[in-house]
Amino acid sequence: MSLDKPLLMLVTSASQMGQGQQTGLWLEEFAVPYLLFREQQVPLVVASPRGGKIPVDPNSVPDDDQKAQWSEAIDQLQDTRALEDVWEDGFSGVFVPGGHGAMFDMPDNPLVAAVMERTWADGGLLGAVCHGPAALVGLRNEDGSPLVQNRTVACFTNEEEREVGLDEVMPFLLATRLEELGATLDLADKFVAHAITDGKLVTGQNPQSSEAVARAVINALSD
Repeated sequence: MSLDKPLLMLVTSASQMGQGQQTGLWLEEFAVPYLLFREQQVPLVVASPRGGKIPVDPNSVPDDDQKAQWSEAIDQLQDTRALEDVWEDGFSGVFVPGGHGAMFDMPDNPLVAAVMERTWADGGLLGAVCHGPAALVGLRNEDGSPLVQNRTVACFTNEEEREVGLDEVMPFLLATRLEELGATLDLADKFVAHAITDGKLVTGQNPQSSEAVARAVINALSD
């Protein structure tokens, strides 16, 4: 796919939540889209709020088969670009994988907001999966209204959060917050693959949605 600007894959740097529990990036939500984007020859930049090596959620550590399949993607997480070094570059879109870490360093981050709001205002794509839509929470349109207002999105559901036992640990419940901001939630059953495209906004519900959301991003970039 020939894009004049790369797609920014923006991953969490946060390794802790609540009472010192380990968190980070949910590996599948990065590795599966990364490899699909590479297969389609989408130019990529991988960055994070702090740069450097990315913490991977211990619950998403790959088995030996995945490790082999995902090795190129895993290599990309050993030394990411710092967001402050790249946020002023132009991107065709920004894609945010989840992992509970994203709930802690994406929503109130001025550089995350800056790069995503500018990409959107320039007609670029915004994509996110699972807890990645936490990055959408702080975004505003040029008139000051929430970017997600009157838009249809998917994200990790409150029910899924309760099922994994982290609803009390999160700074807020993502589905509730997006709804409060005026988004229309389109959610499927627990842990079922589900992705939604609303114009240039592409979101997926959970780790199971990683492939579906990546394919939807590729389709939206082709339009």
